[in-house]
Amino acid sequence: MWDFETDPDYQELLDWADEFVREEVEPLDLIWPHLQFTPLTETRREVVDPLKNRVRQKGLWATHLGPDLGGQGYGQLKLALLNEILGRSQWAPIIFGCQAPDTGNAEIIAHYGTPEQKHRYLRPLLEGELFSSYSMTEPQGGSDPTQFTTSAVRDGDDWVINGWKYFSSNANTASFLIVMVVTNPDVSPYQGMSMFLLPTDTPGVNIMRNVGLYGEREGEGSHALIHYDNVRVPDSALLGGEGQAFVIAQTRLGGGRIHHAMRTIGLAQKAIDMMCERALSRETAGSRLADKQAVQEYIADSYAQLKQFRLMVLHTAWEIDKYNDYKKVRKDIAAVKVVMPTVLHDIAWRAMQVHGALGVTNEMPFLGMVTGAAVMGLADGPTEVHKTTVAKQVLRGYRASDDIWPSEWLPRKRDAARERFAEYLDLEAGNS
Repeated sequence: MWDFETDPDYQELLDWADEFVREEVEPLDLIWPHLQFTPLTETRREVVDPLKNRVRQKGLWATHLGPDLGGQGYGQLKLALLNEILGRSQWAPIIFGCQAPDTGNAEIIAHYGTPEQKHRYLRPLLEGELFSSYSMTEPQGGSDPTQFTTSAVRDGDDWVINGWKYFSSNANTASFLIVMVVTNPDVSPYQGMSMFLLPTDTPGVNIMRNVGLYGEREGEGSHALIHYDNVRVPDSALLGGEGQAFVIAQTRLGGGRIHHAMRTIGLAQKAIDMMCERALSRETAGSRLADKQAVQEYIADSYAQLKQFRLMVLHTAWEIDKYNDYKKVRKDIAAVKVVMPTVLHDIAWRAMQVHGALGVTNEMPFLGMVTGAAVMGLADGPTEVHKTTVAKQVLRGYRASDDIWPSEWLPRKRDAARERFAEYLDLEAGNS
C-alpha cells in the first residue's frame, strides 16, 4: 500500500536512481542525442552495458515486469515513482529497461504471445538487445481503427499483408513490428482485426520515409511511413489469435498512456527546477525575477499543476496494481492522458518565458518540451477522443431525473424537508 510515504527500502533505491541518472545517464543525452533507439556500436556498448549492469545489480531493471520475465514485479505504482526520475533523460528508460514503446509491446507479448514468440521477441527485447515498433496508425484513418484498411488475407498456411501505416515510431531502428490489420472485413472492426509479429527485414516491408518532428531535418525522423506490399508471414506470426486485436490493444495502449504520464512528471519537474533557478539568478528592474509577482505566479501555478497531475497519475497506477485490469481503470487512464499535454506545455512555456531570449534558443530544451507536449496530445489517441471516453465513463455513474425538474431543484427539496420535519416546524410556530 502507498499512503503518501514510500517504503524506506525502495526510497533508498529511488535516491540511488536519482543520483545515478543525474551523474551517469543524463550526460549521454548530450554526447549521443537521439541515438537511444539505435543499435549500439561497440563504442557506445562499452559505456551503456556497464550502466545497465549497475541497474540490474540494484534490482531496478524492468521493475514493472514479474521475475519470470526478468523484472522485479514491483508493479505500476513503484514504476511511476521510478519513471518520475527517468523522465528527465532520453537515455534513462533504455538504461533501466522500461522504454516506450517497448514496455507496452513487451507487455502484450508477455500476455498473449506463444512460447516461441516470447523466446524470439520478448527475451531479447527485455534484455535491451533490440527494439520494436507498434505499427497501428494509418494515413487516412489516423488512430481510429474503424477506418483502417491495411489487411491480411489467408493464403494456404500463410497470411499476406497489404496496406499503409503511418507514424510507426522507431520502425527504422526496430528489429520487429507489431502490426494491426483487418483480417475479416465482413464483421465489426472490433471483431475483425488481428495483430501480427514480423521482423522488419521481412520482404515487402518498405519504409517509404521517416517523418521527423518540428526542428528535425527531413528524412531523419523516427516515425515511419510504411508500405506493406504483399508481406507474407506464417500463421505462427499471429499474436493472441485471429480477431483479438482490440482486446490486445487495450492492454498495449493502457500501459503506454500511463507510462508516458509517469515520465512526463519528471520532465515537467525538470522545467520547474530550471525556472526556479533562473528566477533566483536573474535580476532586472532593480530586483530578482523571483521577486516579481508575475514570475511568482508562474512558479505557484506550475507547482500546483504538477502536484495535482502527479497525484492523479500515482492513484491511477495504484488502481492498475489493485485490479490488474486496464478496463477497470479505463476512465482514469483516459483522464490522465487528457491532462498530460496541458501540464507539460504550460510548465515548459512558463519556464521558457522566464529564461527570456535564451529560453527559445536551441541552447535550452524548452521548445523541445513544448513540441513533446503536442506529441503527447496525439500519441496513443488524440486528447479529444479520450475526453469523450472520460465523459461516457463518468455518465455511467448517473441517471436521468425522474421528471422535467432536476433532482436538486430547491423548491421540491424544500417541500420534502418541511414534510419530514413538520412536527418540529409546528412546534416552533406554536412557541413563537
